[in-house]
Amino acid sequence: MKRWMETRQVLERLDGVLREGTRAALATVIHVRGSAYRHEGAKLLVTADGQGMGNVSGGCLEADVREVAHQVMRTGVAERRTYRGGANEVAAWDLGVGCDGEVEILIEPAGAAHAQELALMDREEPFVTITRLGDGVSTGELARWTLTAGDAAGWIGDGRSQLVEHDGNTLFVDVLLPPPRLLIVSAGDDAVHLARIAHDVGFRVVVADRRAALLTRERFPHRVGLVETDASRLLERIVLDAGSFAVVMTHNFNDDTNYLRALLSSPVRYIGMLGPRQRTERMLAALRTELEPAGETIDESRVYGPVGLDIGTDGAEQVALSVIAEILAVRGARHPVSLRDRMAPIHADAE
Repeated sequence: MKRWMETRQVLERLDGVLREGTRAALATVIHVRGSAYRHEGAKLLVTADGQGMGNVSGGCLEADVREVAHQVMRTGVAERRTYRGGANEVAAWDLGVGCDGEVEILIEPAGAAHAQELALMDREEPFVTITRLGDGVSTGELARWTLTAGDAAGWIGDGRSQLVEHDGNTLFVDVLLPPPRLLIVSAGDDAVHLARIAHDVGFRVVVADRRAALLTRERFPHRVGLVETDASRLLERIVLDAGSFAVVMTHNFNDDTNYLRALLSSPVRYIGMLGPRQRTERMLAALRTELEPAGETIDESRVYGPVGLDIGTDGAEQVALSVIAEILAVRGARHPVSLRDRMAPIHADAE
């Protein structure tokens, strides 16, 4: 999920570097055997002046990748490098590789074709970049295609970036999917912390409030959307789908009830309600009394109130952390436990 934001940051930096006339190389994880600290599609930009943006491991591979990147900038020839950490899981982790210890990385000259993908990210639509890899370690100039929306559908698969064999060619298919939208209903002081953490985690965050005075750019990260709206216009002003999440936290009972009513008529998969359980139950009871006589039903399974995981919070920052943790668990179909007590590998799919 976070790779969309990380890729944007890398491409924005690359765009600035190219405007300055500085050379750069782009390193991309193209294959992982076993679990790893970073997965396919993770990127590291290295500039001629030694600056970097992004990462392709836990930190131990970056030094060598930077050396290869400077070689690529000198020669203009892309390189594929494989890093193996050994059979021992602990040793592999200590090398920054991961459990089975094998990561393949493509390091190529970075140019305008990469930076142009920024425009696609601005549209917030899925797209796929396909790179044809040459034979051997030195791959020369790489053929590259970018497919958008409908054209990309056949390549998206399960959403993972990966190496594929197609018509006798080895291709790296880099799949970029917009992350889920998180709607925060409130621009109050505690919502600022939630918006910041959600943004850093990788959500596309939108803050909605009828109080225009609170919706100031100085209070929220620059990529957080700010929408002035009351509950009656909420679904007109903000596009929400079945992959979206919402948290209602205005601290006003009537406002929260009205926003909850609107969200229950939307397809969002998660509606978090800040405050005591009895408060949320009063809202739901009022809505049942209002809607059920007209034959409308309420899907209360989507309502999480009180919102957040039980981690023992004190203060708005910790509450925000517990809320984001719960949303990530719901999104990943996980039942939170300590990783110490999890028997399966930590990067394995949910059972």
